[in-house]
Amino acid sequence: MKIAKVLGSAASLALLAFALPAHAQSSPQAGSQANPLDATDQLLLRLKEKGILSDDEYGALLKLKQQQNAAAAPVTAIPAAAVPPQQAAAAALDGSRVVMMSKSGVGMQLGDVTLTFSGSVNGFYAHDSGTAPGPTTNVVGGLASVGGDTSAVRNGLLPGFLKVDVTTTQGGWDVGAHFGLYPGINSVTGAGGANSGGAPQALATSGIDARETYLTFGKASFGEVKVGRAIGLFGSDAILNDITLLSVGTAAGNAAPSNTSLGRIGVGYVYTDFQPQITYTSPSLGGLKLAAGVFMPLTSFGAAEVNGTPGFQAKVTYDGNFGDVGLHAWLSGITQDHNPVGGVAYNGRGLDLGAKLSVSGFSVLGYYYTGTGLGTTGLFILATDALGRARGSDGYYVQSTYTTGKLTLGASYGASQLNLTRDEINPTLLDRNSSYVGQLRYGLTSWVTLVGEYTHTMSRAHGGNSATSDTLAAGAILFF
Repeated sequence: MKIAKVLGSAASLALLAFALPAHAQSSPQAGSQANPLDATDQLLLRLKEKGILSDDEYGALLKLKQQQNAAAAPVTAIPAAAVPPQQAAAAALDGSRVVMMSKSGVGMQLGDVTLTFSGSVNGFYAHDSGTAPGPTTNVVGGLASVGGDTSAVRNGLLPGFLKVDVTTTQGGWDVGAHFGLYPGINSVTGAGGANSGGAPQALATSGIDARETYLTFGKASFGEVKVGRAIGLFGSDAILNDITLLSVGTAAGNAAPSNTSLGRIGVGYVYTDFQPQITYTSPSLGGLKLAAGVFMPLTSFGAAEVNGTPGFQAKVTYDGNFGDVGLHAWLSGITQDHNPVGGVAYNGRGLDLGAKLSVSGFSVLGYYYTGTGLGTTGLFILATDALGRARGSDGYYVQSTYTTGKLTLGASYGASQLNLTRDEINPTLLDRNSSYVGQLRYGLTSWVTLVGEYTHTMSRAHGGNSATSDTLAAGAILFF
């Protein structure tokens, strides 16, 4: 604790010292006797005299300041907002080195390049009580647990993540390189990649999912182009506004958890996924934005396909305020042709729309999606019958939260439905996944949020089979 206090004080006071103009550090006040101590020395001495700093801490801070003053070339570390762009540009031109704190995340500005690190870590204790196995509990595509009680210390819907963003302005264009690594806390088999099935045994290891690798370039008047692997457009607002993003939700696979739970994926929306893409996003026009892109075509899950045309996705969003009421609304779509080897070609497509209203600590959200050949839970999973004919699917969720001080109460209900094709007989195929969620969050600090949650998940097959599970989860999530 002593070391942490010294380092914390050192960082704060060194920042304060660097922020002082040079004349304030070295020049005595007018009319006063010359003082060999500069402003920083005087500040440190005053803190020591008041008992805020111990002798050891005082000595350590003085030593740190001396080391910084002895550097061959001065490095100025000041809040980015305090330096006008013209001044920063002039400093770069005259050959001096300027280092500034970044405006968000944890990072710095090196001349005209901003390097930012941001991320998240979470962990939850989850106890899941599923239906006992039996002849009437088999639901193909069902997400409710079957098998009795299980306990786990696991990630929630989010794994951990570390994002690195390197941005600058060149020739009037804002450009950036972006990388996102998503490690989990749970061990995995590795047989299916970083997010493969769990392996809760000794000498195992977790996976690191490199979900994001993309570049951006744009201008305020032009908009932005994104090239690389990043979150999709269709369905992205559904998951980003879901309260279970900060928690566990449906805890499928709780006996041997992988890097993520399901949250409300498959029980209210289809997972947007992280996909290779080239997308364009327009500037905001009175709160309205348009995004559209060409995407790597995804094969139907479990099928052999050679797809000769790309996928396409688009999204329109609106953000505005009407007095004290804030509105966020969206409409998105996806379409992709599929060409199964030796099978029947089909088109997978879907639309979704949603809106979130916020006022005085309250928020309410409604969401709906529909598709043909879209599938359920993930894109193009269970999207066709055995003859290659596209199945219809749809789903929705409603959600409300109330925040007072550091406490947030949340509740939601949602369902995803998968239809049989004409004349299809498949009694064990999923008909409907649904869940209720009740959640309590407490903002312990600006970084750390404590979360408690209850989720009741229900799965039903077309032939009448069914299963239910109840999950209690408690833990914490940190963002920086």
